[in-house]
Amino acid sequence: MKNKRILIIVLALAVIAVAVWFVVFSGGAKGVRIQAVKVVKAMPHDDQAFTEGLYFQGGYFFESTGEEGSSGFRKVTPETGAVVQSQEMPPPYFGEGIVGWKDRIYQLTWKDEKGFIYGANDFAQRGEFSYKGEGWGMTQDGTRIIMSDGSSTLRFLDPETMKPTGTLEVTAEGCPVKNLNELEWVDGEIYANIWQTDLIARIDPKTGHVLGFLDVTTLGPANPGRDDVANGIAYDAAGKRLFVTGKNWSQLYEVTAGEDVESAEAQTIMACAKQ
Repeated sequence: MKNKRILIIVLALAVIAVAVWFVVFSGGAKGVRIQAVKVVKAMPHDDQAFTEGLYFQGGYFFESTGEEGSSGFRKVTPETGAVVQSQEMPPPYFGEGIVGWKDRIYQLTWKDEKGFIYGANDFAQRGEFSYKGEGWGMTQDGTRIIMSDGSSTLRFLDPETMKPTGTLEVTAEGCPVKNLNELEWVDGEIYANIWQTDLIARIDPKTGHVLGFLDVTTLGPANPGRDDVANGIAYDAAGKRLFVTGKNWSQLYEVTAGEDVESAEAQTIMACAKQ
């Protein structure tokens, strides 16, 4: 009986040792999953739209566009890509992220440290707000506005005052994830385009840890220009539908998460974990 107990203990220790080895050396439980996306449907998208922000509400896409002289935001019919309502942003402003909150629409500018407030129905300007640094992307979780500025830090803002209430450092396996751009709240997670990559990070809003990446390499133009990058995430919470597009892309896609893939871009982001 004694020998049997010793054997059980030895086997248990061996299992624990294997599990520890798996976690430490192979990524195991803390490994970040990378998935390709599967296209459910492709829809038309204005290939002159330098997309900076996107969200879905009331059966329409609301999309903001950048570049000085062509910045603004619009309300778009999903199936046709037709613009049914729009608001221009005058020069010298460079439009950035957009988010809807109650009867308002907020839009950032890139380097002017100023955002604009519009009526959600008439698109009439209602006011302005200010912030330090650059403005990139926005979304909201039902209680807070979440803003990106191109760094690895997300900001939380009070939706009524647009004043900062906190920050969140985003990391993947301990490595800072920089260039966080367009944002979307998806079933309790923050999704973020990573600028100049084909990756969308899935972020835990409590810890800032990247839970996984979606790789959209297969989407977009066959021969994209330098600026024609993936940027634009929208989610239909009622229909559980995820949409993505990019700057100057001719299509907007409904997608789902697909098979696991290798990604050199993701490995580069997480390279500090191996140093």
